[in-house]
Amino acid sequence: MKKLLYLIFIAWFFSILISIVWTFENPEKIEKIKSFFKKKKKIEINIPKNNSTIFNANSFDVEIQKILELNEKTAFVINNQSPDKFNIEDLEIYTQTGSLIKNLESSKLNLPKSFTLQRNGGIKTIISYKNERIALISNSKMECFFVSLFSLNSNKELFKSKCLPEIAKNNDFNGVGSSNVHMKSSILFSLGTPEKHASKNSLLAQKEKSKFGKILEIDKLDLENKIKNNSKELNIKVFSKGHRVPQGLTIFNGEVFSVEHGPKGGDELNKVSMGNNHGWPLVSYGTNYLKDGGGDGASFIINHELNGFNEPLFAFIPSVGISSLNNCPKVLNDYYKKNCLIALSLYGNNLRKGHSIIVFLLNEKLNKVESVEKIRLGNLVLRHFVTNERNILYEDEEGNIYISADKKGIFKLSFKNFR
Repeated sequence: MKKLLYLIFIAWFFSILISIVWTFENPEKIEKIKSFFKKKKKIEINIPKNNSTIFNANSFDVEIQKILELNEKTAFVINNQSPDKFNIEDLEIYTQTGSLIKNLESSKLNLPKSFTLQRNGGIKTIISYKNERIALISNSKMECFFVSLFSLNSNKELFKSKCLPEIAKNNDFNGVGSSNVHMKSSILFSLGTPEKHASKNSLLAQKEKSKFGKILEIDKLDLENKIKNNSKELNIKVFSKGHRVPQGLTIFNGEVFSVEHGPKGGDELNKVSMGNNHGWPLVSYGTNYLKDGGGDGASFIINHELNGFNEPLFAFIPSVGISSLNNCPKVLNDYYKKNCLIALSLYGNNLRKGHSIIVFLLNEKLNKVESVEKIRLGNLVLRHFVTNERNILYEDEEGNIYISADKKGIFKLSFKNFR
């Protein structure tokens, strides 16, 4: 009996050893297995009991209340209803793992086989046009990692990027960003450089023929023709370039603003115009990640303007992990009586925590930031504002706004007790 137990132990030990060696030598196969199971993971949705927490800002209080529990990261959250009494069932919630939640019911989206959650992939934003919902998604085929625009209505690929030049382990689809806004006759969407640290992917931000590291523009008529099979290719123009990870886009008084992640430090608020070059990876207020983060710790050239690039309106040193950007709600506009933008942030780092809403006040010409206030909301990793399908901030009749937090759910924000 003892001999049998000894043989079983030896077999178990060597099977564990072989598994460890195989895992170490085949990281991409492990990533594929994880991606498969993440896609199959059940979405958990619950309505929590009434709860709220109040956080103090400089001149007012922010009350935050969880209204929906959700165990996933959002890709876009839409509420197209008029600003009357808020109804949680009106939300159209797209998750990064490939699900849609409507009327509090979850269903898997019909995405292509190449859709992957490897390297932090997933759905990165949802572009809406008329009755169409178009997902910007990450993909992998064999050794090729790429992104595409995929129509969820007609189940067809509208655009496919070239393969990323980096080896698989150096790709990070968190770096894709992304957001989108509607102009009169076109749609802008952002597409970052999928990287953890400065790499071959970074160089794509300065290459005209690459779509990565850019804010891109699609003509609406061209998009409609592609959807209806009236054109072979979707013509996507470069609106601006030299972006690292442009996470948020908004239009304020006819001007386009973007927020993006720097490397280790250097998160930016940018005013973006056609033909702008914002300098990545040649200039940045951040530094490359240290060796334990895969980089070399080297700093970048700081002065954008002297090197022929557009300076950011504001750069966070250290970074805050900035995510979404939008116009301030009416209650803040009425209080400040200034040009006002509002942003969200993710983790940040050990030097400056994220988990915050950020209020930017700009001058009359919209070319200078006059004030920045960062209001920490506990330990929530803040991802998206609830908006309409054109990415315009949703406000209910009481002036409340709504945001998503990674793997926590949807929260209501109320601004009150102005001093």
